[in-house]
Amino acid sequence: MHGDNDGLWCLCPDELSDKTVVYSFGIGTDISFDLSLIETYGVTVHAFDPTPKSIQWLESQTMPDNFVPHPFGLADHDGEVSFNPPINSQNVSHTMLERPETSSSAITVPVFRLPSIMQQLGHKKIDVLKVDIEGAEYCFIDDLARTLIRPNQILIEFHHRFPGIGIPKTKRAIQTLKNIGYDLYHVSVEQSEFCFKRKANTSQLRIAA
Repeated sequence: MHGDNDGLWCLCPDELSDKTVVYSFGIGTDISFDLSLIETYGVTVHAFDPTPKSIQWLESQTMPDNFVPHPFGLADHDGEVSFNPPINSQNVSHTMLERPETSSSAITVPVFRLPSIMQQLGHKKIDVLKVDIEGAEYCFIDDLARTLIRPNQILIEFHHRFPGIGIPKTKRAIQTLKNIGYDLYHVSVEQSEFCFKRKANTSQLRIAA
């Protein structure tokens, strides 16, 4: 296990090294998972979050050189989206989903598909992909299935607790991941964080840099 409190994730340690490529989507103000990976394995973590409070918080921190933040998000298209603030203004996380209570305060942020991000950063593969994107994970999973990109491990927080989503949508998303070559190896006690590993016989597309 790596991280603390809300940033706690299970990770399979097989084949992790300082050459491991880690993408961490949705960081808020908790990078305990990312820092644990850096300290334990010497990896470089590319962390993504377009949330203003997250960006401001990161700017106030002293980070190791192999923690690399990016101020944009993950989606099923390249462009911009409306980002709705949390209902509790003390919280950090915004969402691409409809949130009528705060939609009048929505901001516009840049987002990209996973293949576009990999091309921008010059990565041919991903070893560990962590996704905590406040309900947008379902569209992302559908988009991932349309590509041949298969990260070795995918760690996802599902937001079936959000209004309008529900457990059936999470079950469909899990089945989609299984259909494209992943085994589920861990579920958190809260049944929100799910960890998947690519089957040995499932190849990953290597994108030309």
